[in-house]
Parts: sequence; C-alpha cells; structure tokens
Amino acid sequence: MITFLVYVGAALAEIAGCFAYWAWRRLDQPVWWLVPGMLSLAAFAYLLTLVDSDAAGRTYAAYGGVYIAASLFWLWAVEGRQPDRWDLAGVAICLAGAALILWAPRPA
Repeated sequence: MITFLVYVGAALAEIAGCFAYWAWRRLDQPVWWLVPGMLSLAAFAYLLTLVDSDAAGRTYAAYGGVYIAASLFWLWAVEGRQPDRWDLAGVAICLAGAALILWAPRPA
C-alpha cells in the first residue's frame, strides 16, 4: 500500500511540474510558474527513491502505469474532460502491467 501511495504522490508531483511548464508555454501564464513546477519535479524524483525495489528501471517501469492513471485523473479533475471508455480500458491494461512488474515472483 505504501508503494502505491508513493507512486500516486510521485505521479501528481510530476504532472503538476510538467503542467506548470505547459501553462507557461501554452496557456500564457507568467514565467514564475516554472519555480513551483521545478520544485514539484524535484519532489517527484525524491518520491520515486522511496519505493522498495532492487532496480531503478523496474521502479520507473511500474510507475509508468500509475502515471498514466494519474494523467487521466488530471484530464478529468483539472482540465474538465472526461476520460472515455478507451482511456479507461487502456489505463486498466497499464495498471495490470505495472502490478505484474512490481509483484511478479522472481528468483532471489
């Protein structure tokens, strides 16, 4: 459960950081939006180091599924666009893949 919460926090931090840049470049927000965006991206990187894993690449790969789910949540909650059935089917597949990467039995 802790791993899942860390991934969710990391995803929200990454999306918020990237959105700050998007807002500056595409939505004509002031350049100071980049400051909290950079702090948010630093928090994202820190949070991923908290995941108990033997390899960074496996941590990042599994995180990808959670990131996709969080991105669709952002689409709905922040941008006001409801994910469609294809979005939901895709995120289900991605989360299943993330779970497989994280919790598959591996030889010691």
